[in-house]
Amino acid sequence: MGDDLEDAIRTNAEGPASASDETGGVTQQPLPNVIDADRYLLAKAAFKNRRSLGIRTTKLVPHGM
Repeated sequence: MGDDLEDAIRTNAEGPASASDETGGVTQQPLPNVIDADRYLLAKAAFKNRRSLGIRTTKLVPHGM
């Protein structure tokens, strides 16, 4: 599901915003929308590749007990 969503976002960002058939007009996606989609996909990939938060809890027991 996640990969399908990423592919849909990427395809939508790369494709035209609107198109006409008989007149041959095509309107490109606005650049801020393409940049936002790219940032979203990069942030999602970075979050997926991160390790742990680095917080570990341990219980300390004195030697003589």
